[in-house]
Formats: sequence, structure tokens, C-alpha cells
Amino acid sequence: MRHRIAVIGAGPAGLTFARVLHRHDCPVTVLERDPGSDARPPGGTLDLHEKMGQLALEKAGLLAEFEALSRPEGQAMRILDVDGTVLRDWPARPDDLANPEIDRGQLRDLLLGPLDVQWGRGVTEVMPGTRDGALVRFADGREETFDLVIGADGAWSRVRPALSSVTPHYTGVTLVETSLDDVDTRHPDLARLIGDGSMAVYGVNRALVAQRNSGGHVKVYAQFRAPLNTSADTSADTSAVAGLDGADVEAVRSSLLALFDGWAAPVLDLLRHGAAFIPRPLHVLPVSHTWAHVPGVTLLGDAAHLMPPLGLGANLAMLEGAELAESIAATPDPGDLDEVVRAFEEQMWARAAKWAEFTAAGLERLVSPDPAEALALFDSVQPS
Repeated sequence: MRHRIAVIGAGPAGLTFARVLHRHDCPVTVLERDPGSDARPPGGTLDLHEKMGQLALEKAGLLAEFEALSRPEGQAMRILDVDGTVLRDWPARPDDLANPEIDRGQLRDLLLGPLDVQWGRGVTEVMPGTRDGALVRFADGREETFDLVIGADGAWSRVRPALSSVTPHYTGVTLVETSLDDVDTRHPDLARLIGDGSMAVYGVNRALVAQRNSGGHVKVYAQFRAPLNTSADTSADTSAVAGLDGADVEAVRSSLLALFDGWAAPVLDLLRHGAAFIPRPLHVLPVSHTWAHVPGVTLLGDAAHLMPPLGLGANLAMLEGAELAESIAATPDPGDLDEVVRAFEEQMWARAAKWAEFTAAGLERLVSPDPAEALALFDSVQPS
């Protein structure tokens, strides 16, 4: 008898889980609230670590395709002082495949492959412990039951309440994202400033980071400490930062230029030439987020252990998805499914707690009263 398995969310965690199951000829239902794969911008670039995200792709049989798409040169990193002085410049080695970059959209399309995703299936609630399994309720009023429901639906997961009453809390740090297109042709000076990978400038409690994507596209992130607009619903409104209205582009640009006043003019050009501005308050779950095991439901990725975006969340989520899928594929007896999930959760909690602690401490050092803290952090993780 085949397991009836649903994964909620077609992000890196959910798609990796489904793709590994597909490789082992195990049926899985992928449910995603977005109406289609191109319903919204996929986001920026990801560095996939050799022993995490790349290992997950190897388990899915997709490592060769990833290597053809990825950008090893994107591992280059440059750090500037606020006056424009280059403090550190780590070029990428062409043969270094430890953490090559790939656009999120390219990764999504790679993982989608032959998967049959049910788009436009917004989940409102999951109820475990029913006679026929875990009951999934949808926004359109329909219901379905499954032997196992995997919540891979991100920070504001609709699956998490079936297991935990914990909700994400604000870190005190906000990112404002903007972007530049065709940077090599339209902004050659900025292209040289950024280099082949990423460029960062750290000041007192604030930072500017620019990251190359493919096709001459650059994502820029202004990082700073700010209060939230407590009257806004932060679970639905990513622009709920006090004093920032993402819809008023020029007002946000002016606010950011004032916030970074005195920084080198070429650095500020990243903001002057930016297009739309998207405020993203950073929320996290507690470092050691766990729950009492509930048969028929579990979580992956941000739904389980939301942490600051320091290059680990997607890697960890993909590896978890691949590992859980492999364990399920090796368990043909439906009676053993619950024990497989229970063992997976114990392993996930221990590993995620370590990385959640690391990224929480990292965020404090990157957006710090002492910019030297950020430089010391990078020195500690760069290969010698």
C-alpha cells in the first residue's frame, strides 16, 4: 500500500522533498497557494553549499544540471568601508564548487521538472488525528485527507499551528530590497564596484549589500534596525516597518539616502539607481523550536526553524526535504511511517538549533554598533 503524502508549499524545501520521492517512484501531492510558478518574483540568488543544498540535489539526481546552471564566480566577496575603501577582496576560484550561486528562479524550475504541482490550492488549516488521516482544509472550502502532511509553507505556515503555537518574532532588523538591471551596460562603474559576486559595506547598525544574479541583474539590500508598525498585520504585510511605505518609491529612496548619509557616493548610487523598494522585516522562530510529535504532520525549512537569511536557511531546508524523502522511500510499510517521521524530527531539531544559534549571532554582528564585528565574522568563515 502506497503512502498518501502531501507537501504544502512549492519552495526549495517542498520541491526537493517531492523531487526525491519522485526519483524513487513514490507518489506525492504538491499543494501551492500561488496560482502558478511565475505568479510572483522568485527572489535573488542562493549559494548552495557542497554538503547541504548540493547534497540534496545529488539525492534528487540533479547535481549535474545544477552545475551547468550555477555560477562559481558568484562566490567572490568584497567588503568596503563607508568611505569606499576596499577592506577585503576575496576573488572566486574558478574550480571552487564549495558554494556556487544560482538564481532562485532557476533553482525552482530545475526542481519542478516533471512534478505535477497543484497551483492555486491555498491551505487554511490542517487537522491531524482524524479517522482517515490528517485533514487538509483549503481556502475554496474543499477538504482532503493524507497519511502524512508536510508543512513546507514558510515563515507564516498554515500547517505549523497543528503542531506548535509558536509564531515568528521580529528581530529588530529590516532589509529593504531593490534591484538594478543590465548593470554591466547601464551602470558599468557599479558593476566594477560589485565585482563578480557580492559587495558589502558595514556601518553603525546598518549595512548595504549588493549581490549579482545572472543576466546582469543585481539585488541590493539595505539593512538597519527599525521598529515595526504595530498596527499592521506583519504576517500579511511585509512593508509594516514604521516610516516606510514600499508603495512610495521616491519617499523610501529619500529615507534610505538620509539613513546612509555620509557614505561614499558610489555606494549610495546603489540606492539612487534602484527600482522598486520592498521592505522585509526579518522575523525568526526561537532558536530551539520543537514540538510534541503529532502523527501525520511535520514541518520542513522556515516553517520549522525560521532563521536570519545568512545563506543557510534554503540549504538546510533542501537537505531536510531530501533526507526525509529518502527515509520515507525506504519505508514501504505504512505502519512504520510515523516512526520515520519521529526520528527525522529529532535529527532536524538538533541540527537546526545549531544553525539557528549561529545565524542569530551572525545577524547581531552584521548589523552592529561596531562595524568591525562584521569584518571579523567574514574573516572567521573565509577559507585561508
